[in-house]
Amino acid sequence: MPKSTAPLESHLGFWLRYVSNHVSARFAELLAGHGVTVSEWVALRTLYDQPETSHAALIEALGMTKGAASKILTRLEAKGLAERRLAEDRAREQVLVLTPAGKRLVPTLAALADANEEHFFGHLKAAERKALMVQMQALVEHHGLKTLPVA
Repeated sequence: MPKSTAPLESHLGFWLRYVSNHVSARFAELLAGHGVTVSEWVALRTLYDQPETSHAALIEALGMTKGAASKILTRLEAKGLAERRLAEDRAREQVLVLTPAGKRLVPTLAALADANEEHFFGHLKAAERKALMVQMQALVEHHGLKTLPVA
């Protein structure tokens, strides 16, 4: 006799995916109002932390292929939010930087990320939010997850 098949709702992974999809979809809608995708947001936020970034560092931070990261950068350049420049102290090496418009936009988008977080998790007590984050981080560490969620 075949083993009973558990319903989807009995799996923690189902609920993680269910919540994650809704959190991500709402955030993508908020970003779209500013003409930015989630992957572009991750790149902008990564570039925001440093005065300049190498292609290799951005590729590593995004966890994407060189081609995929290059496409995102090209879109950000077309939008006037980032640019490639020659490094001042390293001949013929390009670095990536945010434009003034990109630097101004990141805090606005960060506020959207905060608002989205509050929308979904604001009803939880601070200790519950912290415990949930600690558990998610423990799963990431335990499984050696490295790729950033950008899509």
